[in-house]
Amino acid sequence: MLQKGKKAPDFSLHTTPDQQLKLSELKGKKVIIAFYPADWSPVCGDQMALYNEMLSYFRKYNAELIGISVDSKWCHLAFLEDRKLHFPLLADYEPKGAVSQLYGVYDEVEGHSKRAIFIVDEQGIIQWSYLSPIGMNPGADGILEALQELNDKD
Repeated sequence: MLQKGKKAPDFSLHTTPDQQLKLSELKGKKVIIAFYPADWSPVCGDQMALYNEMLSYFRKYNAELIGISVDSKWCHLAFLEDRKLHFPLLADYEPKGAVSQLYGVYDEVEGHSKRAIFIVDEQGIIQWSYLSPIGMNPGADGILEALQELNDKD
């Protein structure tokens, strides 16, 4: 798993069936990257719903949130609409798990992303990372504390 101080690998993944998001497009903002196993799993659903509720707090720190799993762009679209999420979900679908592998959080045995969070600063450097147990919602406290710490440095 990539650690603090490493340059965050750039990537471009589908956010919708006809749109892609490139990490470098968010340069100048902090980016919270939340890797998670699967859209429709109960823990992942709770985690993404919590982050959706926390968006205004994240944005106070000039931070954008993106979720990444190996689900397809069509699966993400249905999940986004069902859960009324207001942040992009990116499909690390083809080649499966390629971005998760770049960040060192792909579970080869299970064939999905591990539950991991990264905070990338405005220059594209990882400033915080956390690997959560797969069956546990990591919550938002660690993210908020890391964002506050970064804010205090600025």
